Amino acid sequence: MKELFSAEGVFIEYSEKEVEIRPGDKLVHRSETPTELWWKLKEAVKGKKVRVVVYEVEE
Repeated sequence: MKELFSAEGVFIEYSEKEVEIRPGDKLVHRSETPTELWWKLKEAVKGKKVRVVVYEVEE
């Protein structure tokens, strides 16, 4: 095995927004946005058989 990709960062950014759909009724809208790290990893592993190991980095 050889290393194809190594990077650190936030993989996907999450956001939540409370939306009022009718007077008195509220809904929490959640959205996910891929970051540049996600796109770079996707391109690095495209079409290859890989093993992905993820570690949480202490803040």
